Amino acid sequence: MTMTDKLQATYDKLCNHAREVALLTSTQSLLGWDERTKLPPAGGDYRAQQMSYLAGVIHKKQTAPEVGEWLAELADSSLAADPHSEAGADIVNLRRDYDRKTKLPQALVEEIAKLSVLGQQLWVEARKANDFPRFRPLLERMVELKRQEAAAIGYDKEPYDALLDEYEPGAKTADVACALAGLREQLVPLVAEIAASERRPKLSVLKRGFPIDLQEKFGRHATESIGFDFKSGRLDVTDHPFCGGAGPHDVRLTTRYDEDFLPGALFSTLHEAGHGIYEQGLPADRYGLPTGEAVSLGIHESQSRMWENFVGRSWPFWEHFYPQAQATFRDALGTVPLDDFYFAINDVRPSLIRTESDEVTYNLHILIRFELELALVNDQLQVADLPAAWNAKYREYLGIESPTDSDGVLQDVHWSGGAIGYFPTYSLGNLYAAQLFEAAARNLGDLNALFRRGEFLSLRDWLRKHIHTQGRRYPAAELAHRVTGVPLSHDALLRHLRGKFGPLYGLAI
Repeated sequence: MTMTDKLQATYDKLCNHAREVALLTSTQSLLGWDERTKLPPAGGDYRAQQMSYLAGVIHKKQTAPEVGEWLAELADSSLAADPHSEAGADIVNLRRDYDRKTKLPQALVEEIAKLSVLGQQLWVEARKANDFPRFRPLLERMVELKRQEAAAIGYDKEPYDALLDEYEPGAKTADVACALAGLREQLVPLVAEIAASERRPKLSVLKRGFPIDLQEKFGRHATESIGFDFKSGRLDVTDHPFCGGAGPHDVRLTTRYDEDFLPGALFSTLHEAGHGIYEQGLPADRYGLPTGEAVSLGIHESQSRMWENFVGRSWPFWEHFYPQAQATFRDALGTVPLDDFYFAINDVRPSLIRTESDEVTYNLHILIRFELELALVNDQLQVADLPAAWNAKYREYLGIESPTDSDGVLQDVHWSGGAIGYFPTYSLGNLYAAQLFEAAARNLGDLNALFRRGEFLSLRDWLRKHIHTQGRRYPAAELAHRVTGVPLSHDALLRHLRGKFGPLYGLAI
């Protein structure tokens, strides 16, 4: 056997091993989807045991000594010479993942997995009952476990770096803090300008009777129109919308409905469809390998935020869909002019609920969560003081305060599942989305004209070519730079916001 043949055989063993791990992680993902959509309330404890056991099995397989031996053999080989080739990207990223996983004790991995299930189950109950004290002990334990995780992985300056790196590889807390602070400086004056405008939409047009079965039908049609393939996916109901996957042709979207308010479910569905379209665009034949995986949560969020806001809340989108919406919701929208509907779905004002907030104030919601979880990880804020700190931040940044914890500190599922370090990726996603959307417009021409005709697949296919099929060949920032030609900045997002909301509120663009 030649050296080339020997290296190829080692690479094949590494890939086969990664695909075996993917079989396990996809099974874990399916259990997680079931837990948040179909699991009977009494089944939570045993599901936590199942998830904990499976997390341990996966961790043991991911950190097997032979994996390190294969990676060491391949590290300086010809297969890894080009880090952006299929083999090179797989080797580089599997090395990174292996190094991270081997620093984590299996017992810690299992306990976090178990507590995540119990936490999400308890969060649902506590949110419904507006009972933060009931949820507090579990969250205290989760924060402690995440501190242990950060310590095990290691960091240079901030413990939060180790947690952020799981969702946005290579990102640093200081850089995220700088980006969010800079964005805040631009957004606060814009919010003030809008608040001073005398123009206000008629929100009553959105708060009418919208039968849930019709919402589901319309949302499914819109989702399918923008390119989500229901032959390889499905849509279900949950307490907090998410997108999950159980294999290369099994992508699960979820949403939640309010029969008296249309935008909640509709835009959540479009948002999750953006995630789903990304998952369906990844190379199926590379499933389980880095070249078949999403590069980061920031890029993932760029896809969901783009389809939800840049497309789904745009005027040309509704020029196409509004006649269908009026026919579907005849009693609620039959006599409502498109101008009124469009202005209402793009209302800008400080609000309590992140997932229902407007494009302009959304990033302030993220800044609040980022600052709070950073303080929790650094032991500068105690979980017992979290509700008060939450309300103080909302008063400071948005001038409002939640009358209940259900619409305040308990509104998001993330912390209950241990997803500390996730929130900043939403704002990074907004920044990436704006730049990618501008790049797509330069490449494809008049996107508004396409949307007006109901042609959305050109954008989907452009994203598939430039983002989805790339997998993890390039780090997120480098991938976006290669596609857009510019480094990440606020400029494109601010152009989008002023260009869209300036005319609505009579502002200078």
